[in-house]
Amino acid sequence: MKIRNPRTGKADYEIAPLGVEAVADEAKRLRDAQKDWVAKTPEERGAILLQWADAIEAHLGAVIPALTADTGRGGISKIEAAGVPGQIRRWAAMAPQLMADGQPFDQPTSVPTITTSTRLVPYGLVGVISPWNFPMTLALIDAIPALMAGSAVLVKPSEVTPRFIKPLMETVQKIPELAAVLSIIEGDGATGAAMVDHLDYVCFTGSVATGRKVGEAAAKAFIPASLELGGKDPMVVLASADPEKAAATALRASIVNTGQACQSIERVYVAQEIADPFLTSLVAQAEAVQLNHPDINQGHIGPFIFEKQAQIAQSQIDDAVKKGAELLSGGKVEKLDGGLYLRPTILTNVTSSMTVISDENFGPVIPVRVFDDVDEAVMMANHSQFGLSAAVIGGSVGEAETVASRLNAGAVSINDGSLTSMVWEAEKSSFGYSGLGASRMGASGLMRFFRKQVLIRQSGEAARIEAFAEENF
Repeated sequence: MKIRNPRTGKADYEIAPLGVEAVADEAKRLRDAQKDWVAKTPEERGAILLQWADAIEAHLGAVIPALTADTGRGGISKIEAAGVPGQIRRWAAMAPQLMADGQPFDQPTSVPTITTSTRLVPYGLVGVISPWNFPMTLALIDAIPALMAGSAVLVKPSEVTPRFIKPLMETVQKIPELAAVLSIIEGDGATGAAMVDHLDYVCFTGSVATGRKVGEAAAKAFIPASLELGGKDPMVVLASADPEKAAATALRASIVNTGQACQSIERVYVAQEIADPFLTSLVAQAEAVQLNHPDINQGHIGPFIFEKQAQIAQSQIDDAVKKGAELLSGGKVEKLDGGLYLRPTILTNVTSSMTVISDENFGPVIPVRVFDDVDEAVMMANHSQFGLSAAVIGGSVGEAETVASRLNAGAVSINDGSLTSMVWEAEKSSFGYSGLGASRMGASGLMRFFRKQVLIRQSGEAARIEAFAEENF
């Protein structure tokens, strides 16, 4: 299978997607090895994963170039790869105590002679199907805590960005005990579909359309699923906000990683009182943004990773302009040395009938609507099938928080934007079509991979059938 390079547009890499039989064989190998893995203590598993963190750091010289070639971006690839060892060390440190707290022993009940204890039983084989926008982070964000829980893990990253798999698997192979229970495989959509029948739990990050298919397959297989799907994140800018600072936050939260992030701001609602200075500042700041072309080490935003996403973004922009939107900056996907780039694009006079307002964009596109009062802003922000995250900017944290509590979103950044990319400690839910299942953040990121088994002890006399004779009632 030929793989396109996002900076050159050329197919310069190949993968060999695993077929149905190969997936089944790999799943069986992992499942067999999981028996020894789960028999280890959490501390022992953590020690093995700490070896892996060290191996990744020692191998960053190979991982980062592969990830950079996958995504066409420089600095963020370095941040992404270097951040994984920190994730591993965090879970290795936290998991033993979380697991201990989740297994209370000898608890009293309403019956004096009966006590209970709880055991955490990990799912045998966890599958992860991950996307292309943050290939390494999202391949491992579920895998690491699942491994700490005692599960074996089979990961299928996106076929759009597979180059990092080989150097990452080289780090896994350095630690035989880990290689026995963790496999990161090359594959396409058919490979991912073939996985589900062999899993005990599936984690998927990606589009709503594909997530629905994964969810349906999981339901047929009668296994739980964690689905982290799309977003159309709104930002509400109140009249009390500083328009220049709000514009700077909106721009950064919309265009980092070329807007290819589920927590990117994709709709901005600004109060009438500050709309003019906000837009003037937003356009000025947007026009100062530089593409990181031709030098990957210069500029702010890179090419689209996935060619199809550039087409989607352009289609939405064209639809908006055709229906009466005003284009204030950007607006055209540029082909530069084969890569597809889009300068920050700002649209006004947008309406809910336009796809740029209703559908996920996943590009550096900022549609701006003006509101007259807060009730109108809340209504427009909540008018969406999505509910992943949102943002509110006001003159004070308290004022912004009052509005934030009215938004239908699982996480709301207050006086900032897209903070879910920086904060992992707090659990959050996905509202609407943005996902299903337990949160991957906070303690839930680990605890979702356990079933609970309760042991109920009778220290007195067990009841006899005579106790249920009709004449006793």
